[in-house]
Amino acid sequence: MDIQEKIKDGFKRIIVITSLLATPIMSFAYDGKLQQLNDAELSEVNGQALLSLSYIDPKDSANTMKGQGVGFYKLGLEAELELNANIKKLQLGCGGVNGAKGCDIDIDNLSLSGISDTREGRATSDAKLTNPFIEFAIKNPEKASTREVVGLRLSAEKVLGLLSAGTENTTTPNGINSLSGYLKINPTTGTGYTATRNMAYADTGQSIDGNVNAKICLLCLFPDLAPTITLGFKSTDYNLALDSAKADINLNGTTISGNRISNVQLNGVANINQLNFSGNLGASLNITGGLITLQKQVTGNITGLTANISVDENLGYIHKIPLNNPFSLSLQSQNVWWPGAAASAQKGWWLAVEDPVNIGDVSPAQKIVITNDVLKQVVGPISSYITSNPVACNALDCIGGTGLAVGNVNLPNTSVNFPLKDLQLSNQNFAPNCYGNLKFC
Repeated sequence: MDIQEKIKDGFKRIIVITSLLATPIMSFAYDGKLQQLNDAELSEVNGQALLSLSYIDPKDSANTMKGQGVGFYKLGLEAELELNANIKKLQLGCGGVNGAKGCDIDIDNLSLSGISDTREGRATSDAKLTNPFIEFAIKNPEKASTREVVGLRLSAEKVLGLLSAGTENTTTPNGINSLSGYLKINPTTGTGYTATRNMAYADTGQSIDGNVNAKICLLCLFPDLAPTITLGFKSTDYNLALDSAKADINLNGTTISGNRISNVQLNGVANINQLNFSGNLGASLNITGGLITLQKQVTGNITGLTANISVDENLGYIHKIPLNNPFSLSLQSQNVWWPGAAASAQKGWWLAVEDPVNIGDVSPAQKIVITNDVLKQVVGPISSYITSNPVACNALDCIGGTGLAVGNVNLPNTSVNFPLKDLQLSNQNFAPNCYGNLKFC
């Protein structure tokens, strides 16, 4: 019998012995006395083992590393464990195979509890680990001379609970400093509001151009029959106050995967609701015989605008991860694709949450600042709209007077690139896993 067959035979014997130890005594005891069972009688006995052992051969079709000479040995506990834990500082893989600087996993104030939004609820509840297990990745398992442990994984088939990091959700990142692992985030939504600001030529370096339809109406007895002339204007002298506007945010799902990650890129779209503007606009009006310079107090609003959002988010702003997933922590000397895993674990320490998680509402806690780069993308479409859809006015009001109502500037086909960085998310508030007033215990 070769070494591989001996290993398999040994594991079969251990599994039989473990199953017998875990079988309820009443299944094979009568009148308080043990009874000897032959093989036929033993085959009729059913029971639930406390421990389970399994092996996946390197050539097995179920092996995610088939053909790479790696087998997997798994020792599982067929039970449900409950755990409530606080870890002040979790640092794994500092220095080592992934470089002298930094850690594979570096998390401050890590807590695992039952799912709750209150102190008492977290402190008095436990996360539930269903069928936890230890698994070994063995290279060349059939050869004693070259057999090598290349990976160790601590895992559970499912973890139900709340994982939190950091002390509180503030404008300063805290909690996750670096992460090596795999985490898939579901698509999510939120609501943001832009901050008020002014838009001036000095901010954009672009003129606002357009047309006005001036109605020549002296007595205006029949205004609908009055003739209209179209006059072009150009303005490099404007200062418009932009009100705050609501933005409906839709973020795409994303996958965090890699070594020593400190930031994640979130992408999506925001539909910007009506944006009101008002302020001073000085323009040169083209008329027969030359130009007339006008000064107007204009009012209006912009609708239909969308934003292509890209958020460079520090992981220190993600504090609360509800778990209802397979979960594992592993260490490997080479890349190992563990059985049932969604992605290959890279060498070093690796934390993996296999099923997508929902981080909930992603509404920014603070108002979103509109940058000059964003404004520069809007001026051109505004000019195009006002050129194609001239502002209507009485000729005397166009040339004279101080006010001009621009009305609605509808830009349904205009999308602006809106890069954001390090948003504090309102839904990432969490209760400490402590009694009293401590932030961490």
